[in-house]
Amino acid sequence: MRIKEYLRKKVAFFASVIEIVISITVLIAIVTVGVQVVREAFSLAGNPEGHEGFTVFLGHAFNLIIGVEFIKMLAKHTPGSAIEVLLFAIARQMVVGHTSSLENLIGIVTIALIFAIRKFLFVPSFGEHSAFHKEEDAAGVSVEAAAAPRQE
Repeated sequence: MRIKEYLRKKVAFFASVIEIVISITVLIAIVTVGVQVVREAFSLAGNPEGHEGFTVFLGHAFNLIIGVEFIKMLAKHTPGSAIEVLLFAIARQMVVGHTSSLENLIGIVTIALIFAIRKFLFVPSFGEHSAFHKEEDAAGVSVEAAAAPRQE
C-alpha cells in the first residue's frame, strides 16, 4: 500500500472519530438542556405572562429538535438529513423569530424551494456508484454489501 493512500485512510478515520465525539458531546448537551426545557414547560402553568414564556420555551424546543436533526445528519451522511436540518432551522426562525412579513415570505419561498429540490432533483442513491457498494469490515477487508434501503 502506498504511503499516500495509507495517510488518507488514517486522516479519514480520525475525522470520523472527531465527528463521533462531537455528536456525543452535542447529544449530552441536548439531554441536559432537554431536562431544563421540561422544567420550563411545567413553570409555564403558574405564570400569568405565559405567552412570553411560551415563546422562549418554543425557541428552546426548536433548538433541541435542530440539535437532534444535526446529530442524525452527522450519523447518516445523507443529503436528506442535511435538508431536514435546513427545514427545521428555517421553520424555527419563522415561528420563534418574530420576523417581518418580507422575511416570512422569503422563508416560505425558501421552504418551497427546498421541497421542490427534494421532490424533483433529490437522488436517493446520491454518492453510491451502483446497486452494490463496498464496505470494509473491522479487519480492513473489503466486503460487498447490497445497497438495499434500511427499514427503521
